[in-house]
Amino acid sequence: MPEASRPNRPTLLVLASTYPRWHGDPEPGFVHELARRLTGSFHVIALVPGAPGAAAREMLDGVEVIRYRYAPRRLETLVNDGGIIANLRRHRWKTLLLPTFVLAQAWHAWRLVRRRRIDVMHAHWLLPQGLVATFVSGLSRGFPPFLVTSHGADLFALQGRALNAFKRFVVSKAAAVTVVSEPMRGELKVIGADANKVSVQPMGVDLSELFTPDPVVQRSRDEILFVGRLVEKKGLRHLIDAMPAILQAHPTAYLTIVGFGPEQEALVEQVRRLDLLTKVRFLGAVPQPELPALYRRAAVFVAPFVKAISGDQEGLGLVSVEAAGCGCPVVLGDLPAVRSVFGPMNARLVAPGSVADIEKAVSAVLTDPSTPVVAAGVRASLCARFDWKSVSERYARIFQGLAGNKAAARVE
Repeated sequence: MPEASRPNRPTLLVLASTYPRWHGDPEPGFVHELARRLTGSFHVIALVPGAPGAAAREMLDGVEVIRYRYAPRRLETLVNDGGIIANLRRHRWKTLLLPTFVLAQAWHAWRLVRRRRIDVMHAHWLLPQGLVATFVSGLSRGFPPFLVTSHGADLFALQGRALNAFKRFVVSKAAAVTVVSEPMRGELKVIGADANKVSVQPMGVDLSELFTPDPVVQRSRDEILFVGRLVEKKGLRHLIDAMPAILQAHPTAYLTIVGFGPEQEALVEQVRRLDLLTKVRFLGAVPQPELPALYRRAAVFVAPFVKAISGDQEGLGLVSVEAAGCGCPVVLGDLPAVRSVFGPMNARLVAPGSVADIEKAVSAVLTDPSTPVVAAGVRASLCARFDWKSVSERYARIFQGLAGNKAAARVE
């Protein structure tokens, strides 16, 4: 966009890896959701990796999306269908894509900053986007300040002396740092990063219009619901292992699984091995607008989060907030991030990986028809913290402050 036609708003450059490839894409969309809600205050440019079938450039909900090439089109598969870490674990050869993935984003970000007046940057994930922003912002005086946000996998799964050193370096160079849950700030402190400059700012959920209760809908007495990526840290295999015991006490119960990911084949085989084919349904990816109906109908939502072998664990677990927003009783793996969201609120917490705990908690909900749905007061508290309107306003204030500081420095 030529400088003459530049909107009368500061420009925010968003660097990310996971991003919708098109309207209705089942890939996690939280980066885009935040970006599009900032377009009232900023001209937002999202610089994200290309993917087969995705447009190289487009306006998506008011966001200028630029998808950079990092490999031949058919090989641009490092990000989608499970995320970078899961893809690297499944296909070792994709490690060869990492150098061009990072260098191409750095090159395109540098060109954008040189050719367009970028006022502030937002790097989602410490690695690699935080390093890219550090490189671009540090090239010379006057380059834009940046906020870096850690979402969990970059902090928990990417471990080692060198990787932790890179994380500390990014935190030291960032103008501001956010994490999506309180325990993550403690984790940054553990690895020696400056936790004093870190604030807790979660991603959001549309609790105002989309994920809302509906008293007209009759809640099932039998349906157990799981929603999420089919990856190790979601703990779905433990819920499937608990199904035979649940069915002994509740023969009419059944499990609905919404999501996709690299573990799907193994999970389907697990269901077959346990002779649960008539009791477990895999729906695959479901568009966000269709999820509330599932949450409102289910007897109980179960997200048995665990700590993966790689160290990766849930940074926030927004699906549990979606379910609670619709009034659905929730059973969750007892991880620090989960406790920071719900605390003493209306959620049954189970020991991560404990099949017996899952069976006991789910059976308790199915047995007692008077099990209360999420109370109005609990929902109000979740809205104040996680509704997109509140979340985007908090992020907008951060970016406005950083952009204002840059403008002041330019005057000086």
